Amino acid sequence: MIDYAALREAFTHDVSPIQPCKDYLKRYVEDVNERFTTGQTPTSELVAERANLIDEILKQAWKRYFSDQVAASLVAVGGYGRGELHPASDIDIMILLEHESQFESFEDQLQQFLTLLWDIGLEIGQSVRTIDDAERQSKQDITVITNLIEARLLTGSVTLFENMLLAIAPDKMWNSDEFFEAKWNEQRKRHNKQGCSLSNLEPNLKESPGGLRDIQMIGWVAKRHFQIHDLHDLVKHKFLTEAEYQTLIEGQNHLWRVRFALHLLTGRCDDRLLFDHQRTLASYLGYDADHANLAVECFMRDYYRTVMELSRLNEMLLQHFQESILLKDELGEPVELNQRFQQRSQFLEVTHENVFKRYPTALLEMFLVMQEHPDLIGVRASTIRLIRNHAFLIDEAFRQDIRAQSLFMEILRQPVGLTRVLRRMNVYGVLAAYIPMFENIVGRMQYDLFHVYTVDEHTLMVVRNIRRLSVDRFADEYPFCTQLAKTLPKEELIYLAALFHDIAKGRGGNHSDLGAVDAYDFCRLHHLSEYDSQLVSWLVRNHLVMSMTAQRKDITDPKVVQEFAALVGDLNRLTYLYLLTFADSRATNPDAWNSWKDSLLRDLFNATRRALIRGLENPLAQEELIQEKQQAALHQLKKQQIDETAIRQLWSTFTHEYFLTHSPNAIQRHSKSILQAPADAFPLIQMRQTQKRGGTEVLYYGIDRDNLFAVTTTLLDQLSLSIVNARVMSTSNGFSLNSYLVLEQDGSPVEFGPRSEEIVNTLREGICQEGDQPLSVSRRIPRQNKHFDNSTAIYFTQEPTLERTIMRLVTLDRPGLLSDVGQAFAECNIRLQHAKITTLGARVEDIFFITDRQNKPLSSDSKVNCLRDAVMNRMPESTEQAEN
Repeated sequence: MIDYAALREAFTHDVSPIQPCKDYLKRYVEDVNERFTTGQTPTSELVAERANLIDEILKQAWKRYFSDQVAASLVAVGGYGRGELHPASDIDIMILLEHESQFESFEDQLQQFLTLLWDIGLEIGQSVRTIDDAERQSKQDITVITNLIEARLLTGSVTLFENMLLAIAPDKMWNSDEFFEAKWNEQRKRHNKQGCSLSNLEPNLKESPGGLRDIQMIGWVAKRHFQIHDLHDLVKHKFLTEAEYQTLIEGQNHLWRVRFALHLLTGRCDDRLLFDHQRTLASYLGYDADHANLAVECFMRDYYRTVMELSRLNEMLLQHFQESILLKDELGEPVELNQRFQQRSQFLEVTHENVFKRYPTALLEMFLVMQEHPDLIGVRASTIRLIRNHAFLIDEAFRQDIRAQSLFMEILRQPVGLTRVLRRMNVYGVLAAYIPMFENIVGRMQYDLFHVYTVDEHTLMVVRNIRRLSVDRFADEYPFCTQLAKTLPKEELIYLAALFHDIAKGRGGNHSDLGAVDAYDFCRLHHLSEYDSQLVSWLVRNHLVMSMTAQRKDITDPKVVQEFAALVGDLNRLTYLYLLTFADSRATNPDAWNSWKDSLLRDLFNATRRALIRGLENPLAQEELIQEKQQAALHQLKKQQIDETAIRQLWSTFTHEYFLTHSPNAIQRHSKSILQAPADAFPLIQMRQTQKRGGTEVLYYGIDRDNLFAVTTTLLDQLSLSIVNARVMSTSNGFSLNSYLVLEQDGSPVEFGPRSEEIVNTLREGICQEGDQPLSVSRRIPRQNKHFDNSTAIYFTQEPTLERTIMRLVTLDRPGLLSDVGQAFAECNIRLQHAKITTLGARVEDIFFITDRQNKPLSSDSKVNCLRDAVMNRMPESTEQAEN
């Protein structure tokens, strides 16, 4: 608590008050920390108390340099003006003078006053203005007028302060209409800058949608329009109900508590919930892990749910303000749409306030009406309130009502507006009420860098990605998928699968299996046929299988394709699963989606389609596949006048694995490059764009050496290139033919010109360097990655049909990882045949197809143990997990 007597005592003596104030503030901070962590004092009281403390210090300091008769005022503005100060918040003040001549006469006093405050340790943001300055700057800048709306006199001339308020009053500048429109545009720009998403992985407590700025926005508009100083006055003006006001304050208090803790933790004014702080904050605020979720995930779930609720209120209140301020004279006459709904100035509203009470299913019908009338741009604030107040009517009896079931399915079948209305249903709480399992994933996050949205937001992004495939203006985005989407017999089935694919996350157990049961029950409840219900359930159960197969297995192996085709069973399921996987992958982390991943899925789809058309009972044999590829490549090479004998001689040094894992085009391209290269061109290093595979191929052909993979990956990593695929082959005549598919850090192919020349020259110089050179990558690990689990798991499995061992490495992503793995291979005399590099946020799941030096699988425990230990020894502070 504040000891006002002690503070005043510090300023009454002739000696400097700096050290006594510093000592007092130090004790006060310790006391506040104790009261906050133990919960003795609510955060709202601590925020107000700190403002009162600073008030007293500033008043006492002012008295040392200014008499009561001086024509000047000390004014608190901004958040401090509202009487709100968090531990590290800026203390914004304005020193208001009557005339410009006072600047010079008061210069020394003002400088001494401000210096005293800084010496005490206060972070002061100050401005010195006359009334004319305040008036002129307020007219020009919405930020200035907003700050002054919050102005609060601390000490000094009352008359001067009141004259300033009169000079910036709404009848002089920024009337209600202008102010509201400017602040609304400002909010839209702010939300756009923050990504327009409530579920940013590292949200800003103030600036993100649903954050503290959105609450302040309501306050600013209310103060300007109604000349009020307390949000509770909005209840009196019937803009808020008492319950809504309490929700608003509870949300504010929750965000304040998080912000207060963040300031105490960091010791600075930083409102970003960075990964650096999230775990610590969760513990600091008393969160515990449950059976299926980390403590930090529980903490962030509460945050996301809070900002979602605040975002709902913000939308409703701004809609109210828009109708009362901007549209007060422009709201047209209602146009009836049906007995329950009407349109007024492009906004949907109920025909009377008892609509939902009399017709509960209208809570779903309204969204269908919005789809049927795409010219509607929103929902009237009064109707939004009615939805919130009547959501309780969506109970078990409601869900069993055939009318509600029919309405929901009709919403999914509409040709336009699906994504828009599902998002509204989620924001208004209707979606979670109608699908109770959905409530569990609202605001749920996964603490990693791969899943960049909360589960509910991700789910709606999956629906959106599928929906775009049927919208003409997006037809050129992914034309292959667009063409496939047109062949779906029932689009609503894939939307249902999208809604349920992650619905069981956070419940414990296998979310795919649990979600499949939920999906089947929901489909049967909604009168879908047994076949359709089983299809949706199968899609949910297997929604991860296609991406895992493409990323973790060698899809050039006919056996892998045959096994996947057997699981899928028919072309209809394959098409549904492919489109769902495509949409899911893009919606998990759009920044991580690239043309390489797109090509992987497409290649698996095409290979599986061929297998299904060929017939599951008639699989393609490896020898047959090799012959087909060689004949196709030979045909192309002979057309280019390349000698068949030379081709056959070169191919005789290649392994069967090479022909299995490369396309005919790649085989003819590699062969042509090698056979036509002059003798002095070796080692041969070439680059080319691969349109189909969506990246840049780096080709090496030259003398084999033990650490070639380690050297090459080190150099590519040092060049800031991401390796997404590697195929390495040692020929029978002592050469190595290696191809790497690389991308720039942003996921784009390499640009040819100076950049590609730099890469080729660096590789040539590094690989040709004689002797053993130290292999290290100097790039730093990304900041965000440092805060995630760095345990390493290694799994070994045997693949006898291709005589290979598969090593799967799961660990924290970092620069130089592949270089370390390559050095481990060299240390244990391991040959890499093929590598698939998969980055999932901060984690990697890399697959290496390996043999010993005799091109045989690692059959002995000693070889496996050597490799496991060599890799583990190169992992920084990793927790070892390994399975054979």
